[in-house]
This record gives sequence, C-alpha cells and structure tokens, in this order.
Amino acid sequence: MEETLGTLLYAPWIYVIIVLSILLDVFLPVLPSGALVITAATVAAGTTADAAGLPAPADDVHLPQAPLLLLCAAGASFLGDLLAYRLARRGGRRFQDSITRSRRLATAQARVGTALERGGGPLVVLARFAPAGRAVVSLGSGATRRRPRDFLPWSALAAVCWAGYSVGIGYLGGRLLGASWFSTGLSLLALVAAGALAAHWLRPAEPPAAAQTG
Repeated sequence: MEETLGTLLYAPWIYVIIVLSILLDVFLPVLPSGALVITAATVAAGTTADAAGLPAPADDVHLPQAPLLLLCAAGASFLGDLLAYRLARRGGRRFQDSITRSRRLATAQARVGTALERGGGPLVVLARFAPAGRAVVSLGSGATRRRPRDFLPWSALAAVCWAGYSVGIGYLGGRLLGASWFSTGLSLLALVAAGALAAHWLRPAEPPAAAQTG
C-alpha cells in the first residue's frame, strides 16, 4: 500500500489525476479533489517523511512542484466550471432537474441562489469553498442563462483563490510539520473549516419577526 501511494504521489501523472479529479467534481461533488491537492502540496514542501508519515521519495524521483500544482488546480477548476456552465446553458431544464433530485445540491442551491441575488459576483468566489457550491453555481448559472460576463470572470477568480488556498495550506503544513499524515490532516481540517464558514455566510438571512400588536 505504501509503495503504491508513493508511486502515485511522486509520479508525473499526479498532475493528470489532480486535473481530472477537479474537472469532474463539478459534476460529482463527492470526489476528493481538495484532499488530493493538499496531499500533493504537502509532499511538494520537500521535507523528509518520517516513519509515521507519507512515503519518502526515492533518490531518482522529483517532488511535485507547488507552482505547477497551483497552475493545474486553478486551470482545471476554471475549465470544469466553464464546461458545466456551457452544458447547463444548453441542457437548461434537464440540469435544473438534476440539481433538484439531489438533496445536497438542492440545499446548496437554496443557499447559494439567495446569496447570489444579494451579493452577485463576489459570492461566486465564496461559493467555491462551500460544499457543492461550485456545482450549484456553475450548473445553475448555465441553466438560468446567466450572462458569461457576469459569471466567468468571477469563476476564474474563484478558481485561483481556491487553488491558492488549497496548495498554500498543504505546502505550509508540510514545511512546518513535515510530510506526514498529521500535517495533511490539519491542512484538510483548514479546508473543511473554510467550507463550513462559506456555507454559513451563504445561508439565507432569517426573515425578521413580525411585530406584535397589542
């Protein structure tokens, strides 16, 4: 198992796996794309793995490069959003029905839809961190025929912010604590915490209580 994991983390195709995972998780939000990015970024920190940590690299392999991880993650995130937006724009009602059939996506849509009406483009960035927020915003924007200029620039910014945060916390954890499961786990917790905060901020505001009359 450790040998297989080491082969995966230190092989050039780790970039391909990350790109494919991020491209597809806009349609399948259960894919662990964030965990893959963070684990690769932890390894990219270049610290020596200990006995309880991630597999140590062999002498003849190169560590993943953080700038390349950032480029792959951001590019795949934006391209996935663009693909989902275009497909939903053409599919229209069919994609909207797909969202409605999923309890998780329907709940996220209710939160994100209300938030976007309040805050517009900047909340596309915030939704990228929320659970299923990326899928709802990309598919929903296409299904409702939101104008490309109102969605795509913010989607690009969201991709850069999410990739920068994910690679950054993974790399920082690896530098401070070594390439270990402990540092990877802490970095994942930081990503989950960002998602929880984003979901909280996107929660629809409670309607004011009706004034009581005497």
